[in-house]
Amino acid sequence: MKKTVLGFIGLFLCSAVIGQTLDDKYGKDVKSIDAIIDAYYDVISGSSEDPWQFERDKFLHSENAVIIRLDDQGNAEFNSLEAEYIPMGLNPREDLYEIELKREVRHFGNIAQVWSAFEIRTDREVPTITRGLNSIQLHFENGRWYIDSWTAQMESADNPLVKEFLNDK
Repeated sequence: MKKTVLGFIGLFLCSAVIGQTLDDKYGKDVKSIDAIIDAYYDVISGSSEDPWQFERDKFLHSENAVIIRLDDQGNAEFNSLEAEYIPMGLNPREDLYEIELKREVRHFGNIAQVWSAFEIRTDREVPTITRGLNSIQLHFENGRWYIDSWTAQMESADNPLVKEFLNDK
């Protein structure tokens, strides 16, 4: 009898974990603009021992989200979210932490624009000079926020945009 009860408890617990929806797992990440931007940085950051958080990252983004990276000359490289995952999945993960330095949010109705300066570190506690600026576009639908696109440009000697953004009052 005791084994049967323990078996049912184990089955119940497994079904609860397996039956957990993405809303149950990640719903708190998309309830506010601050929550989704915090999660945006959290999914990319981690040690080489941490697994990639592809499922959570995909949950943050709208179905047809666009990722744009600008090089030093301003040339744009456009990717889908899935295309971003390919090199990540093919290579071993390295220690990488994107630390947000400053955030500015403009919000009107169901749309939002977030400017976010960041620093890339290989050790969470050691600052670097590798910095950039994200322009993140979001929309609110069905009780949650979605990232529709983001554009990133790294700081360079010819383009000290992060310094200007960080010093802007």
